[in-house]
Amino acid sequence: MKYSIYHNIIIQAKKQKIFNALTLPKHLNNWWTLNSKGFPLVGSEYNFYFSEDYNWYAKVIFSDTLKGFHLKMTNSDEDWDPKSFGFDFEDVSDGVILKFWHKNWLHQNHHFRHTSDCWALLLNALKNYIEKGIVISYKNRSK
Repeated sequence: MKYSIYHNIIIQAKKQKIFNALTLPKHLNNWWTLNSKGFPLVGSEYNFYFSEDYNWYAKVIFSDTLKGFHLKMTNSDEDWDPKSFGFDFEDVSDGVILKFWHKNWLHQNHHFRHTSDCWALLLNALKNYIEKGIVISYKNRSK
């Protein structure tokens, strides 16, 4: 049996602004990574740098400014490789529902539960970054 993480959050912004915050390194570094590199083109590679021990890579498997953005991990930790995660967009009257998923975990272990909690916090940080311009310093994101 495989397990998945799902979170939905409404963001009051245009899809293009949300897409940019999810895909452009200058924005990723304001709500998720310490440093990142990549371009939202299918087949291209992203580098998500959190520390020397967490210097991860992923391949873009779907990228559409109106529909969403998906990645497949290629070099990370054993619980994340080769999992995929993504963000799908759905229009609603007061913005966009960002439908997040992180699929195919083999175990509902501590790391699975911790990752789900972290994604919930990060998605809230993303919402505040997009809607209000709030940037939380990297060292304070996990507190």
